[in-house]
This record gives sequence, C-alpha cells and structure tokens, in this order.
Amino acid sequence: PFSGELSQITDGQKEAFDDHAVEMKRGQQHVQIDLGADYEIYAIVIWHDHRYLQIFRDVIVQVADDPEFTKNVRTLYNNDSDNSSGLGAGTDREYFETSQGRLIDGKGSQARYVRSYLRGGNLSAINVWQEIEVYALPAK
Repeated sequence: PFSGELSQITDGQKEAFDDHAVEMKRGQQHVQIDLGADYEIYAIVIWHDHRYLQIFRDVIVQVADDPEFTKNVRTLYNNDSDNSSGLGAGTDREYFETSQGRLIDGKGSQARYVRSYLRGGNLSAINVWQEIEVYALPAK
C-alpha cells in the first residue's frame, strides 16, 4: 500500500475516514487473509472506499486451502464480466459501494485462506480497501 497499512483491513474500523482507507496502485491488486486454520465460511463482508459513491471493478473473492491459491480454489464472488483480471468471467453484478459493505455468501466453504481482488473503480483506478470481515466456524 502507498497509503495505510495492510493490518488495517482486518482491524474492525470500517468508517469512511481517510485514515481507515488502505490504498494500492492501479491494476489488479489483492489482499489475502490467513484464518490460521480451516474454517467453514458462511459470509464475507468487504468494504472498499465508501467515502464516495462509486462502483468498483473486477471484485473477485476466492477461498483456498493453501497460501499460493493452487489447491481447492473456489470463487465466491466475481463481477469481472469480461475476464480482464484473468481469473475467469464472472456473472455477479457490479454494485454501488456503501457503508454497509458487500455481503458475500460463503456457502459453507471450508478453507483457510481468503483473497479479495480489485481493479479500481469508476472514479479512480486506485484500489482501496477499508475492511474485510469473515464470518466462519472452525471446520469439523
């Protein structure tokens, strides 16, 4: 990031303040969360930059069993309809970013790692995350 720290993405602060935004360069970027063990994921909520009303492009959320994302990769959300990010064409719709975040169904997927991809928005090519929350229970 050129503004903010990666640790801010999971610190619980999702208000629309400049010091809560983590900004990264243009082009496809991602952040990754290690849950520390396998979990059954029921929901993921992401907040991008909701300081301004905008639409973010190529929002893709995946889960996997390994940090390199080569084992048992599952896509839970993908609004990259033209496959410009190279992770497959998505069928999810683009949306206006709000203070409520974007709720993504985890579908009970069992995984240890979560990645959230982004490729700018309609106001700026800069990639911004404010928060990611994963709602899950330890895997059985």
